[in-house]
Amino acid sequence: MDINDSTVFIPGATSGIGLALALALHDAGSTVVVGGRRTELLEQIAAEHPGLGTVHVDTTDPASIQVAAEEVIARWPGLDTLVTMAGVMQAEDWHHPDGFLASAERTITTNVLGPVRLIAAFLEHLRSRPAATIMTVSSGLAFVPLRVTPSYNASKAAIHMLSESLRLQLADTAVRVVELVPPSVQTDLMPGQATNENAMPLAEFIAEVMTILREQPEAPEVLVEHVKLLRFGEARGDYPQVVAAVNASDPHGR
Repeated sequence: MDINDSTVFIPGATSGIGLALALALHDAGSTVVVGGRRTELLEQIAAEHPGLGTVHVDTTDPASIQVAAEEVIARWPGLDTLVTMAGVMQAEDWHHPDGFLASAERTITTNVLGPVRLIAAFLEHLRSRPAATIMTVSSGLAFVPLRVTPSYNASKAAIHMLSESLRLQLADTAVRVVELVPPSVQTDLMPGQATNENAMPLAEFIAEVMTILREQPEAPEVLVEHVKLLRFGEARGDYPQVVAAVNASDPHGR
């Protein structure tokens, strides 16, 4: 992925990490298209950030994804990068079905089926490009569970293994699969997270991500230093200690 000269579609980029990454890539010289479900936010982004493209998409709706894909490819035929950013995270209580079932179904639909459907909608076009990138977005919680968010943890573990598998399957094509693995970042993903002192400031996270993309363009995973404690706990042999630390220090969710 050439951060200075790519054409990038980022569904789920109307706030948080998605919007910050979109702005950073745009500032670096790439053509960036932001996708989102809320029309008013897309209009606000277009007004505040001239040069950013916007497309309506609901990543929980297969029909909406297909319509958005057709629009993006028609308006930006040079598209060579898809970032499957959209995701939700909710606390759940699995002691009783009414404490988790609706949330679990919504989380899996958004965090797993959404990326799968997006990749399916764009893969043929990406394969037609001389070089292309699919960037998936997992989480440090794909590797270390947070007690209060079982479905989120599981969904991000699924995205990690999907990324690993697609990288193998698409090795004979010009499409690279890159996995972005955020740690806890100060966003509004969960209540209280934007002010959580244990979370990484958003600007610092994006700056480090951009440095990695610039200096390590062939890296299969984008790992900021802050996430490596979680990512490699099992390999280091201190996994139980990392699980205990994460669940002791971060009660709000990330």
